[in-house]
Amino acid sequence: MAQNNSGSVSIVGNKKHAYDVLTKACVYFCSTLTVAILLAMLIYIVIRGLPQINWTFLSSQPSSLKGIYGILPSIINTLYIIVITLLIATPIGVGAAIYLNEYTGNSQKFRPVVRFIEFTVETLSGIPSIIYGLFGAIFFGERLHLGYSILTGSLTLTIMVLPVVIRTTQEALKTVPQSFREGALGCGATKWYMIRTIILPSAQSGIITSVILAIGRIVGESAALIFTAGATTNLPKNWLTHPTTSGATLTVQMYFGVSNGKYVDEGFGIALVLMVIVLGINLLTKKLSSMKKSDR
Repeated sequence: MAQNNSGSVSIVGNKKHAYDVLTKACVYFCSTLTVAILLAMLIYIVIRGLPQINWTFLSSQPSSLKGIYGILPSIINTLYIIVITLLIATPIGVGAAIYLNEYTGNSQKFRPVVRFIEFTVETLSGIPSIIYGLFGAIFFGERLHLGYSILTGSLTLTIMVLPVVIRTTQEALKTVPQSFREGALGCGATKWYMIRTIILPSAQSGIITSVILAIGRIVGESAALIFTAGATTNLPKNWLTHPTTSGATLTVQMYFGVSNGKYVDEGFGIALVLMVIVLGINLLTKKLSSMKKSDR
């Protein structure tokens, strides 16, 4: 074995192997290709979509009589679905992750239960969205008499994003050192107090990541919402009761506009608005997280 200048022992010394060089080159190539594809998509969407962005496009509803293709109702419906879905899915998903990791993680007695729940979560994440849409339309729409509504779509998307929130939060909780738990319990803290004041703040960044991933899934969904939320593009008449009415999101409106070949350019405009909304929500979430950290 060769010894380098710092005095530490090296197995291969300073010799460069062709396999190592090739592997490193492949890693750099894959990383560069990934970034290039993302930038190409963003640039193409901006070039095609930016000319469509104007005040009429953003502040009006579609009207065949006036020849206007506005997206304001779809923007409002999208925000409604994001907020309602996150308000339901986040507490359930984080609570399930806490149960799996903190209350049953090291217990052999509950190990079969944990494996069954994890298997269920993984199965849910692999079900096609169209199946969720059919289930949501039958169960929430017909059985619960919610009909085609934003609430039906939000409840359906809640089931869809739960695996993302649960698994990501669970992995974030696993990164918290065990010494944090032992130290808090050793000082006389109760388990819930330890989780609330030590574990959750330490895993906050991972939980925020799960929320951001859930937002991406919500914003990008269209198949399930066609069956559950409908395709109506009317402005809200009552902001409180609007979730009980039918409403198309931006992706649904883009789907119907582009599928008939009539509003292809406007579809790129909607795609640009979607990217801005997702970016804005992500930045807002990170800003709120940093504000909470500074308060502590």
